[in-house]
Amino acid sequence: MPAELRLPRSVRQHLHEAAVDAALALAADVAAGLSEAIARRGHASLVVPGGRTPPPFLEALSHQPLDWSRVLVCPSDERWVDATHPDSNEQLLRTTLLRNAAATARLIPLKTAATTPEAAIGECASRLAALPRPLDVVVLGVGLDGHFASLFPDAPELAAALRPKGPVVAAMRPPSSPVPRISLTLPFLLDSRGIALLTGGAGKARVLEQAAAQPGDPRLPVSLLLGQRPVPLALYHSAQ
Repeated sequence: MPAELRLPRSVRQHLHEAAVDAALALAADVAAGLSEAIARRGHASLVVPGGRTPPPFLEALSHQPLDWSRVLVCPSDERWVDATHPDSNEQLLRTTLLRNAAATARLIPLKTAATTPEAAIGECASRLAALPRPLDVVVLGVGLDGHFASLFPDAPELAAALRPKGPVVAAMRPPSSPVPRISLTLPFLLDSRGIALLTGGAGKARVLEQAAAQPGDPRLPVSLLLGQRPVPLALYHSAQ
């Protein structure tokens, strides 16, 4: 079992040697949270990440037995590419999560027909109004630069997306990204019953520990998640 990371005591750490074990553990816990939400309120809301780390988790989650017809799913962010593009998070969710037992879940996509993410803000906000809030389960990835969702440290729009009473969704144009993006904002994500971070490898571990040592530092956006207390935060990390 890997040694615990130097994180706030409030962060529940689920540490595994293999990425597949972290993915399976997270899938089981997410399914339990969704099932509890459905039992209590008749529906559930789920935010999930895109990228290269989540597919094993998303595929494992797609097999979990629960009433998926009562679950609304939304990506945490989206690249402004066509929904069939290989880099599209919507495409990723359709090919990994929204199949098997989870085929009846309802997807709330962030990509619209607008030519830019800025032009899509109004329509995205209207779509997001359908998500029951507080959000029941939020799963996020973390980049080596400390970003989560598309809240990149080099994005000129970052400060507005971090404001406590800011918008629910923001267009993001970080120079480090080859395409514009749209992202759920920090206040929207924190309006949740629980957040899980899915990470792996020594590099991500170092980023998390550095962020924990610099709470609230926008140069490492994940520090704002680690430093907050109202929303329960769990880490699912693999040594690989």
